[in-house]
Amino acid sequence: MHPYQDAGRPVDERVEDLLSRMTPEEKAGQLFHTILTMNPDGTPVTEPDDSLARLTTPELIAGRGLTHFNLLGSHGARELARWHNAVQELAADTRLGIPVSLSTDPRHAFTDNIGASFNAGAFSAWPEALGLAAVRDPELVHRFADTVRREYLSVGFRTALHPQIDLATEPRWSRQSGTFGSDAKLTGELVEAYVRGLQGETLGPDSVAAMVKHFPGGGPQKDGEDPHFPHGKEQVYPGGMRDHHLEPFKAAIAAGCSQMMPYYGQPIGTDWEEVGFGFNRGVITGLLREELGFGGIVCTDWGLLTDSVIFGEPHEARAWGVEHLSTAERAAKALDAGVDQFGGEQCPEVIVELMASGRIPESRVDASVRRLLREKFLLGLFDHRRYVDPDEAAETVGRADFTAAGAAAQRRSLTVLTDGPLPLGGSPRLYVDGVDPAVAAAYGEVVATPDEADLAVLRLRTPYEERPNRFESFFHSGTLAFEEPALGRILTLLDTVPTIVCVNLERPAVLPEIAAGAAALLADYGASDDALLDVLFGRARPEGRLPFELPRSMDAVRAARPDVPNDTVDPVFPHGHGLDL
Repeated sequence: MHPYQDAGRPVDERVEDLLSRMTPEEKAGQLFHTILTMNPDGTPVTEPDDSLARLTTPELIAGRGLTHFNLLGSHGARELARWHNAVQELAADTRLGIPVSLSTDPRHAFTDNIGASFNAGAFSAWPEALGLAAVRDPELVHRFADTVRREYLSVGFRTALHPQIDLATEPRWSRQSGTFGSDAKLTGELVEAYVRGLQGETLGPDSVAAMVKHFPGGGPQKDGEDPHFPHGKEQVYPGGMRDHHLEPFKAAIAAGCSQMMPYYGQPIGTDWEEVGFGFNRGVITGLLREELGFGGIVCTDWGLLTDSVIFGEPHEARAWGVEHLSTAERAAKALDAGVDQFGGEQCPEVIVELMASGRIPESRVDASVRRLLREKFLLGLFDHRRYVDPDEAAETVGRADFTAAGAAAQRRSLTVLTDGPLPLGGSPRLYVDGVDPAVAAAYGEVVATPDEADLAVLRLRTPYEERPNRFESFFHSGTLAFEEPALGRILTLLDTVPTIVCVNLERPAVLPEIAAGAAALLADYGASDDALLDVLFGRARPEGRLPFELPRSMDAVRAARPDVPNDTVDPVFPHGHGLDL
């Protein structure tokens, strides 16, 4: 037995022993955290998949020495656990047997965006982070994160690619549903609870490491476009509130978050170098490491080094500001900036060549590998936490008490903007649109037309602009306003029968006409039909308060400053609005 395999030795001693035995190629493999998919039956993928994962699982682990992966897609708990164990067996058969660290984007709510999150599927279903913020209860967030921890541990996920603590200051930005809204102080309070729920007071065998994102705050995107795409690469601060966006990250660091992800954005018009944050030494080393004192792992967002093909469509590397550099030069600049790991990339040969040429000293690579190995040891991956029990996973994921807690949180998060006839009584004749009639039948008599109804219940989603690129179509951007002919159909219903409207706020909808015409108006952030109807009929108490303001017009949105919270003129509903029933 080598010293690094001895669980009785101190972690730092084990790290140094293992590091001393690694070749440059094995070290380079640790610096990549890339995508895996799995077969439906829980076996690793052994045939190339050109749509997302370019290399097979055995090629990545045995051939390229990678040991950090994020899994795409929704799967059953038992299949996830079997797949995790099969992947760990592949890693155990390599020369040093370094275990795999598996990560995931959020998978406990309703959004299904392959670039950001997955719907709950087998896991307990909670409101989106915006809904947790609407309740304003750190204890609820801690319980949520602890539930995530338990369900993740059972299937082998040891790193959460969340929480996302950008401030929702640009109303058009597509990533707001994953945030805690526009309030920096509240976001700080909730991220502390979130990190402690995932990790505990210290990182250990029962922890899930929190990769907090997106440093130094991805909210102030020019025109609300997202920097996954070249037309959204610029991040701007016309209101001078750059430091305000750092406040939640200070709270995350104080809570002990293990990892940090910089965003893609390229800061414009500041004293920072105008390159994406993953290449930005002033931001990563100067601000995050030295000024804020963060000593954990810094992993770039996915796809900074190489061009890729997603769903058969080409996407250039998100190397904003350094597009002219080669792949090797980009990697060197990111390492010089202070990052430890490259998300979504799988080219360790580039790092090997940088070391061989002397451009990057091996000691610099060692510093990052040391951090990455240390976390594996702390999480118990070299010891009793390497494998999971598929039976235990099936019992844990979606457990009855977890599901009930998520359902209760959905009800609490619902936000009453105008109350009208609420709460409802009796058994009215209901016309429903966007609501499952079978669910509504438990609350009243469901009728086929508005003319037959006493009341209508209408569920809507925040509008967005259709984008032709398949991957970009998942990132809802552009207009927030209900427009013709859809608006006319909605208003006709509102004029025909008293209508209770519930709008899903993945972004701040522009809805003055709907607010004026609805008998009652509510907002949800991911809630089932029965959660909504329980609130409408007084069977559950809504506690939500708006996590951002709802603008009056798109002109007001365009005139607002993207780095300033709640900056539109005369909003229909202000930040924090919400009524009790």
